[in-house]
Amino acid sequence: MKLIYILVALFSVSVSAQSDYEKAEKLFNQKKLPEAKELCESHLKMHPKDYKTIEMLGDIAGQQKKWTEAIKHYKILKLAFPKTANYHYKYGGALGMKAKTVNKFKAMGMLDEIESSFLTASKLDLKHVDSRWALVVYYLEIPGILGGSETKSQKYANELLAISPVDGYLANGYIAEYFKRYKVAEKQYLKANEVGKSKVTYQKLYDLYKNKLNQPEKAALYKKEI
Repeated sequence: MKLIYILVALFSVSVSAQSDYEKAEKLFNQKKLPEAKELCESHLKMHPKDYKTIEMLGDIAGQQKKWTEAIKHYKILKLAFPKTANYHYKYGGALGMKAKTVNKFKAMGMLDEIESSFLTASKLDLKHVDSRWALVVYYLEIPGILGGSETKSQKYANELLAISPVDGYLANGYIAEYFKRYKVAEKQYLKANEVGKSKVTYQKLYDLYKNKLNQPEKAALYKKEI
């Protein structure tokens, strides 16, 4: 009989834990971040190794732009699961966002860890789209003297093209737009839209026509689809 009681108790804890996570996830999706955070923190006191809850706390902190807090949670995850690409990506992303809020000398000291986090994620998962997007942007925004270059950025745009054509075309368009090659960007965004036909692809074309190519008539066509 004791065994039955133990199993029932364990099952009850498991159901309760799942219920708490699901409640927090629902609140998170509803953008009720303070309520979701409170529920996660309360749950974590009883279940300190519930990694899904730790990840959600990191995501909540990110949504709230509390980058130091997000870094803390994602670091726990990447150390606990060093072979999981997404945890390295999220850690690097939080570091990158924090680097934008500190002085340039402190930010420079963070660059190696940001880069290595994205590179690790891309190597752990050869089809990880987000880490490759992060590297496209990273190598464009970092000055050449610190390791940035269009060639490096293009490398990951090409990898995206092989993994996800719509992302590859968007990344190539992004690079072209960054360097003010707007007609090249237009061609790439049109290709992306042919493949994807999503709000993202329509938005890119709308913004390009409206803000860069000064073609309001074409912009209006894509605005309808956003």
